[in-house]
Amino acid sequence: MPSSSPSTTAATSPAGPTRNGSGPAATSPHAYDAGLLLLRLVLGLTMAAHGSQKLFGWFGGGGIDGTGQFFTMSGYPAGNAMAVVAGLTEVLGGLGLAVGLLTPLAGAAVVGTMVNAIAVTWGGGFFAPKGNEYELLLTAGAAALALTGPGRYAVDRFLPVLKAHRLAYGVAAVLVGLATAGVILLLRK
Repeated sequence: MPSSSPSTTAATSPAGPTRNGSGPAATSPHAYDAGLLLLRLVLGLTMAAHGSQKLFGWFGGGGIDGTGQFFTMSGYPAGNAMAVVAGLTEVLGGLGLAVGLLTPLAGAAVVGTMVNAIAVTWGGGFFAPKGNEYELLLTAGAAALALTGPGRYAVDRFLPVLKAHRLAYGVAAVLVGLATAGVILLLRK
């Protein structure tokens, strides 16, 4: 009776496909990278667009003055300064995610901003128009990208330190984003 090798058994096991390309159930690693690219582009460009609403008034946004008034009404000090910080964080973090540049930090920037957005919408239920499911989804997506890394279709692949993404980078970045969000929330009345 022939014995099966571990690699053959693993490739066809019910646990799922392998990334090494062996066996009939194998999935191309490029599929994972393409999925990460799609997630990065949609989430990153969405965040960059939100930031440009705050900074420039594009896409029907309030610009710095309108957004600053909203921040003041929401209990943040120095509303216009907070509008600039939030706008820059969303634009730079979003663009960083979209192109896969400094992905853990870009994800952390989005996480920090969106935790504050969740705090503002908290208490309105889960679903729109007053809920926070949208903010929660953006936060989770950004945290997931910080933890997984950008995939191979990213600028980070050309940076020596980030070429090989490590889980520790993502965890540290998400913790920095959460800590920064916490500090900003402490300033809120």
